[in-house]
Amino acid sequence: MPMFILILLFVGFFFLFVYFIPVRLWISAIASGVKTSLLSLIGMRLRKVDPFVIVPSIIMVHKAGLSVNSDALEAHYLAGGDVIKVVKALISADKANLGLKFEKACAIDLAGRDVLDAVRTSVNPKVIDCPKSGLLSAVAKDGIEVRARARVTVRANIERLVGGAIEETIVARVGEGIVTTIGSADTYKAVLENPDKISKNVLERGLDAGTAFEILSIDIADVDVGRNVGAKLQTDQAEADLKVAQAKAETRRAMAVAQEQEMSARTQEMRAKVVEAESEIPKAIAQAFREGKLGVMDYYNIKNIQADTSMREQIGGMNERKDSQEKE
Repeated sequence: MPMFILILLFVGFFFLFVYFIPVRLWISAIASGVKTSLLSLIGMRLRKVDPFVIVPSIIMVHKAGLSVNSDALEAHYLAGGDVIKVVKALISADKANLGLKFEKACAIDLAGRDVLDAVRTSVNPKVIDCPKSGLLSAVAKDGIEVRARARVTVRANIERLVGGAIEETIVARVGEGIVTTIGSADTYKAVLENPDKISKNVLERGLDAGTAFEILSIDIADVDVGRNVGAKLQTDQAEADLKVAQAKAETRRAMAVAQEQEMSARTQEMRAKVVEAESEIPKAIAQAFREGKLGVMDYYNIKNIQADTSMREQIGGMNERKDSQEKE
């Protein structure tokens, strides 16, 4: 039983020793000419620093001839940075004579930027399509739509990577410049004849200010003629004006119908009053007879006048119909 316990203690001590002292890393460091003690490796474990990240980074730095100590690498690791990527970026920048300092590389990495990709972009500029897909549409002064796509060659600016705008800002600014240039052209033919005018105007605007990139060139990859937007707008405006005119005419017609109905109602009311007044005439004549205010001869004179008036109205109506037929 005591032997079993001793074996367990030995196995536990062995695994603890192997965990705290990565012998293979220590041998690799010694073989690479890097002075690393076993106590420093144990200290990394106690400080919760991964020696499998720090030791290979120290070896790469030593082989590249850079002066970066392990404490600085550990500090960047504890800050949440990518030590391997920073070291590779430093080596690439040193070979390309970019003058990138370790502190600057750490700041770029901690800012969330890919420092290694930034160094590669500084050495090997990349091309950004504007827009990312399709064509950018704009309208010239003559109302013709012109669609274009540009390719922007940019190089990363190491000094402005921290706090500088990203690719989307470059794409947005170049798109704005293209739309402005096409919109200020008198005709779409001027744009088709001189597409390089777009790139020149956009470059003169200094669109890379405040960004993490430096624009090297802007090349127009494609230009196409689209719709006649001006004619379509005029057609739409004419249709809108027609609908407004029809609505106003309908309003006037409805008002005329309402007025005609009102006049008809008034006429009927007046006729009703006339009929009512005429119905009172016989009563008035009878009352005049009873009171002695109206004689027989006066009554016959009234009848004669009414007959004469009726005859004149009939003759007048016949003459009006005859004139109307003659005109037709």
